[in-house]
Amino acid sequence: MSNVVQIQNVDRYFGKKSVLNNISMNISEGEIFGILGPSGSGKTTLIKLIAGIDKSSKGEVLVYEKEMPNFTVLSSIGYMGQSDALYTDLTGADNLSFFGALYNLKGKELKDRIQEVAEIVGLEDALSKHVNQYSGGMKKRLSLAIAILHKPTLLILDEPTVGIDPVLRKQIWNQFTDMKKQGTTIIITTHIMEEAEKCERIGLIREGELIALDTTENLISRSQTGKIEDLYFDNEVSS
Repeated sequence: MSNVVQIQNVDRYFGKKSVLNNISMNISEGEIFGILGPSGSGKTTLIKLIAGIDKSSKGEVLVYEKEMPNFTVLSSIGYMGQSDALYTDLTGADNLSFFGALYNLKGKELKDRIQEVAEIVGLEDALSKHVNQYSGGMKKRLSLAIAILHKPTLLILDEPTVGIDPVLRKQIWNQFTDMKKQGTTIIITTHIMEEAEKCERIGLIREGELIALDTTENLISRSQTGKIEDLYFDNEVSS
């Protein structure tokens, strides 16, 4: 399989503060790739570099062989950050229509796709409500619906299911699996170990450094406790 994302010797610093240090990894087409790390470890900064929202201080980030940021690949990317980027004075349907239009979706195609993503995230009965009436969990679900609306081939998600109930989380992960089967590459950060174990490979980040990169199965076997998160406390672990 070809590499959708190629990261080579990437640093990111803000002033004198180093946030990422010498990160290198490749992410393959059709892969569900997890990025794990404690708060402040640099994982959100890393996916912003991949999405083209930020630029590395050193090194190279390629997406579809284009150095990021690059406008030509943005239409292939779906991105969901931790913070909601929604128009709260509009309805859920209006938000989806607005973002769909940005990706040149229109008419029946847009209408049908809005209904599809609303059903995926469990918002089909709330589309006519204004977003300022949504709960925090509903806003997360709407943000996810927007991220997948245009059927991106690369989906980048920063803790997408925080605040979402377990039943809906399972439904959303079933959709991720279906998207993977269709060739979509999914990059996800999560603190939920049950979700981490659904990823095919995982990169563990600690204090801005990639301390492990392997299949989920291998990382579990490398931990004496059988828990991936315990590798953070192993000073001998290496990628």
